[in-house]
Amino acid sequence: MATLTIARAYQHAYHTYPNYTLAVTGGTLNALGDIVAQISQNILVKDHEPKPGWDPARTLRFFCLGSGMSPLLGRWNLFLERRFPLRAWRIQPISFRALSKRVAADQLIMAPIGLVMFIGSMGVMECRSPRQIHEKYTDMFAPALLTNWKVWPIAQMINFRYMPLPYRIPFQSTCGVFWTLYLSMLNAKEDERQDREAALRATVR
Repeated sequence: MATLTIARAYQHAYHTYPNYTLAVTGGTLNALGDIVAQISQNILVKDHEPKPGWDPARTLRFFCLGSGMSPLLGRWNLFLERRFPLRAWRIQPISFRALSKRVAADQLIMAPIGLVMFIGSMGVMECRSPRQIHEKYTDMFAPALLTNWKVWPIAQMINFRYMPLPYRIPFQSTCGVFWTLYLSMLNAKEDERQDREAALRATVR
């Protein structure tokens, strides 16, 4: 009963304030993914190494990223819905060809754009230099995109096939908790590498 009430409240909020609803939902789930990532990193720390603890600024950065990108993804899903309708009439069966086109467009167009926005936004919010942001792109973009293509096509096929339009971003963001876990840890490793290099250069000087 409570789940049904929450679903109705969400649907009402989505139809009344779609962008705000998607921003809050996406930002919250993105922040949750980073919290899970930080907990995992603390658990996996070796006994002789200090635990980094929880970094609230890092979680806030992920919240801001999710809040900013979710309305854009909502518009993108609306475009896919109109550009590749799964059936011309209600009585017709689902077109697997149209579904495949949706997934292909999402993975070939939006996935690279999303990664570019993620890496660049994180670099700016972390106050990295242009050189360091360029290094982030060099080190992170290709591995993250290849991993994305291994994971997301199946998830998006389920999303586009079974989820109504208002629930696609929440479904994607819920699946994205684990994706955010991966990106958060990948970004943290890159930050650690850059910080070590910066400290080494400062020592040499």
